[in-house]
Amino acid sequence: MNKQAAAGHLCMFGANSAFGLLSPVAKIVMMGGIITPFIMTELRITGAMILFWLASFVVKHEHVPHQDLYKFFFASLFAITLNQGTFIFGVGLTTPGDASILTTSMPMWAMVLAAIILKDPITGRKVLGIAAGAGGALMLILSSESFKGADPRVQGSILGDVLVTGAQLSFAFYVVRFKDLVSRYSLITVMKWMFTFAFITTMPFVAGDLARVPWAELEFSAIGGIAYVVVVATFLAYIFLVVGQRHLKPTVVGMYNYVQPIVACLTAVYLGLDHFTLLKGAAVLLIFAGVYMVTHSRSREEIEAYHARQAAVAAAKKGGA
Repeated sequence: MNKQAAAGHLCMFGANSAFGLLSPVAKIVMMGGIITPFIMTELRITGAMILFWLASFVVKHEHVPHQDLYKFFFASLFAITLNQGTFIFGVGLTTPGDASILTTSMPMWAMVLAAIILKDPITGRKVLGIAAGAGGALMLILSSESFKGADPRVQGSILGDVLVTGAQLSFAFYVVRFKDLVSRYSLITVMKWMFTFAFITTMPFVAGDLARVPWAELEFSAIGGIAYVVVVATFLAYIFLVVGQRHLKPTVVGMYNYVQPIVACLTAVYLGLDHFTLLKGAAVLLIFAGVYMVTHSRSREEIEAYHARQAAVAAAKKGGA
C-alpha cells in the first residue's frame, strides 16, 4: 500500500469516527430543547463555512472558473444539502432503529453508482465484502440496548424510510460523481465553496428559527457539544473525507460508513449505556473483514491491465509459434 492510499484509509477512518460520535453528542445538545435538529444542521453548515473561509485567507488563493463553481454547487447539493436535509426530515418521520439500519445501504449505492457512472466492475469479492460489512453493522445495531429498548408502538413511516434512503443515495452519488472535481483543487477551496453553497440553499428555511433561539440559556455542555459538532464532526471530518475521496475508490470510501456504528457502540459501552458482548466483537471483526475485501478487490484499470497482459502473452506465444 502506497503512502497516498494509507493516508486515504487513515482519513476515512478519522472522518467516520467523528461522524460516529456526532449522533450521541448532538443528542445531548438537543435534549435541552433549545437546539432543534434543523438548527443543529444549520449551525454545522454555517460554522464550517466560516472556518473554511478563515482558513482560505492563510493558504494560497486558487481561482475557480465559473463552470467549476456550478459543479461545486451541485456537489454541495448532493453531499450536504440533500444528504443532511433529507436525513433530518426522514429521522423525524421514522424510528431511530429504522434510520440506523437504512444508513448501512450507502456502500451498496456507491458500488452500484460506480458501476453505472465509472464502469467500475462489480466483483464477487466486492459484493461479499459489502455484504459482510452490512451484516456486521446490522448485528451491532440490532444488538444495541437503544434498539432493543425502543418502544414497539412507535412505527416508522414509509416516507421517512424513503427520505433516509434518499440521503444515503445522495451522498453515494456525490462520492462517485465528483471525485475528479475535488481532486482538482485544494481541500480548503473545495470545502469553502461547497459549504458556501450549502449555506445559501439552507439558510432561508431556518433564519427565523435561528433568530428566536435563546442563546444565553444554553448550558456549557451544550456549547461544548455544538463546538464538537462544528469543528470536529464537520470542519475536520469533511477535510478528512476529501482526502479519502481523492485517494480511494468510491466503493472503499462507502465501506468506511460501517465504522460509524462501531464508534457509536464503543461510546455507548464507555458511557455505561450498553455492554460489550461476543456478538458485538464478532460484528466488529465482520465489518473490518468486509472493508479488507472491498479494499483489495480489483478496479477497472487493474482488470483491463490484467487482460492486456494476458493478450500480450498470448500474442507473443502465437508469434513465436
